[in-house]
Amino acid sequence: MWKLFTDYFSFTKKERKGIVYAIGVFMLITLLPYFFHFFVKDQPIDTTAFSKEISALQANAASSKNLSYKREKFDQNYTPSYAYAKETTVKKELFYFDPNAASENDWERLGIKKRTAQTIQKYISKGGRFYKPEDIRKIYGLDEADAKRLIPYVTIASVKKDFSSNQHQFAETKIYAKKNSIQPVDINAADTSAFIALPGIGSKLSKRIITFREKLGGFYAVSQVAETYNLPDSTFQKIEKYLVLNSKAIKKININSATVDELKAHPYINYSIANAIVQYRQQHGNFKTVNDIRKIMLISDDFFDKASPYLSVE
Repeated sequence: MWKLFTDYFSFTKKERKGIVYAIGVFMLITLLPYFFHFFVKDQPIDTTAFSKEISALQANAASSKNLSYKREKFDQNYTPSYAYAKETTVKKELFYFDPNAASENDWERLGIKKRTAQTIQKYISKGGRFYKPEDIRKIYGLDEADAKRLIPYVTIASVKKDFSSNQHQFAETKIYAKKNSIQPVDINAADTSAFIALPGIGSKLSKRIITFREKLGGFYAVSQVAETYNLPDSTFQKIEKYLVLNSKAIKKININSATVDELKAHPYINYSIANAIVQYRQQHGNFKTVNDIRKIMLISDDFFDKASPYLSVE
């Protein structure tokens, strides 16, 4: 064992010199940082720019604090518009009155808006007259609820109608004419002007509706109008009650003779389905009924329900 130990830890002269050099280099590297400051002098640091930046930040903070205080003070003194309207609303009163003789102040006491009261006075000043209590329903700007509330209190002195003045009749029509009621629109027959008359529909949307109708081959349900490109759902909800479907004549595609291009030109049919219909027809012969396309794997129930009204076998 001793011999093995001595053989393992015995070094030649050259190896001992190498070990000494290695230890010396290690100690030099370890002690060098302690003597570094003798050879390298610290450079002075200019803190002027840094101090300026700190001062600017402090000034901004003070400005923000002052602005926050002003905003808080403004918020405390601010009165919302709805609160102001509530405070300045005239208290509604009920008393017997003659609409032909009531002053602007009388109308306001009755709870009528100032602008509406001024409109009534202009009508009276031009020779207009109320002949029966129900006539106040014609006042433009007067709510139906207010009309019902006031009619029982209307007392009108006998007034003779004067038809001699066309100017008076024109003034009465101008003051009291209600907005024209919106006429129903047949979605399969209407032109752009008919659609433009609907609320929220301009020239662009009206053209899109008609273009979509032509590509489909006609509408078979009012709900299809909602599928028009870029037609907001909120707008469709507004116009839906005015849409009717009187003419149900639909242009159909013969699936026994139509090409892929003719089929995929329809908004409801994409290329994959059009190609599948043509390939199936070429392999199995003509379709006997439209329902036969259900045998094609790509045809879903939703697609069939949506597109079948536009398909035929003859």
